[in-house]
Amino acid sequence: MSSTYPGFSFDITHRDPAGSKARIGNLSTPHGSIQTPNFIFCGTKAAIKGLTTEQMREEKTDIILANTYHLMIQPGADLVAKLGGLHKMMNWHGPMLTDSGGYQIFAMGHGSVADEVKGRRTTTREKTLLKITEEGATFRSYTNGEKLFLTPEKSIDIQRKLGPDFVVQLDECTPFHVDRKYTARSMKMSHRWGDRSLAAFREFGGISANGLPQAMYGIVQGGVYPDLRKDSAEIVANQDFFATAVGGCLGATREQMHEVVGMAMAHVHPTRPVHLLGIGGIVDIFEGVALGIDTFDCVSPTRIARHGWALAPGVKGERLNMRNARFKDDDGPIDAECGCFACRTASRGYIHHLLKAEEMLGMQLLTLHNVHTMNRLMRDVRAAIQTGTLAEARRKWVWQPGDQAQGGQE
Repeated sequence: MSSTYPGFSFDITHRDPAGSKARIGNLSTPHGSIQTPNFIFCGTKAAIKGLTTEQMREEKTDIILANTYHLMIQPGADLVAKLGGLHKMMNWHGPMLTDSGGYQIFAMGHGSVADEVKGRRTTTREKTLLKITEEGATFRSYTNGEKLFLTPEKSIDIQRKLGPDFVVQLDECTPFHVDRKYTARSMKMSHRWGDRSLAAFREFGGISANGLPQAMYGIVQGGVYPDLRKDSAEIVANQDFFATAVGGCLGATREQMHEVVGMAMAHVHPTRPVHLLGIGGIVDIFEGVALGIDTFDCVSPTRIARHGWALAPGVKGERLNMRNARFKDDDGPIDAECGCFACRTASRGYIHHLLKAEEMLGMQLLTLHNVHTMNRLMRDVRAAIQTGTLAEARRKWVWQPGDQAQGGQE
């Protein structure tokens, strides 16, 4: 147990004998312990879209997250606290994390989707961000236009009321298109916000509104610039955080993203758990794990299920388009090696029919399958770290040019 963070600990139990920075850890919280590397599923508005928490447990999920930005708007942190905090309200008894709201202020505020932080600008919604200053961020509610103001102190207070195990400092998530000068200035402000977040956390005694201890993540920023990533990682390592999160702009391509993550990982605190914010592609997980990342989160597994995609190892793109006509008379499971409820009970042809008929059950079955597949992936990754066989596990999960085509991404 950490004297600074009672009720929490992180013990590294195995390191990759093959020589990468991959490691297995035991992450202990007041709501139980999980093994890392692990995947954190996004229950953005205090719900996994399409599934109950009991279904998440049945598919062997260990940890989920919820979103400060969305929950402060609806239903409000005070109401969540009145209902007993997120764990009680959601009927989830395992570890939970909430992010600070900083990324969503950026994403909603710039009128762009998540790809913007990875270098792909796609404007899809009205801008709601009004102003970012040293004090905090002013923005409008996307539900009723109400003007709201979020500071580091208010973000921590909201997360205290929401009651997760892990809270995150407020930061400004810089987009890809800003220059080095802006990135450096923003990074320094985020570190000052980190100091203020920690001070507010200590003022509350590190205890949530429901009386349980919490632990805080600091965020490494610095954009695509090696010197800024180094400076940021070292500053966060010297602040009194329990854990580290790598955030901000990660580059214009997948290859650059992996390079930028490596820039940060070379300088993070070596014994703290490290989370990669908003990234969870199968390829990215193998790259991140080899760099020493302990946890990942992404909306993709559940989001793509609602659009008819099933995750599958060894196929192009690591996913199958179940809306494709070639599946309409296929009586086999999505993945013959998968033990999820969908693969045990429903054929590809049936799921294809459900999707074409716009029946919610089709999306629900794919969501169950994708959740199970991500959890299975992480178990395979942990087993491979122990035996020094990450490269072999990657070949099983990640399609490579020259592999026999298996009808993946289309």
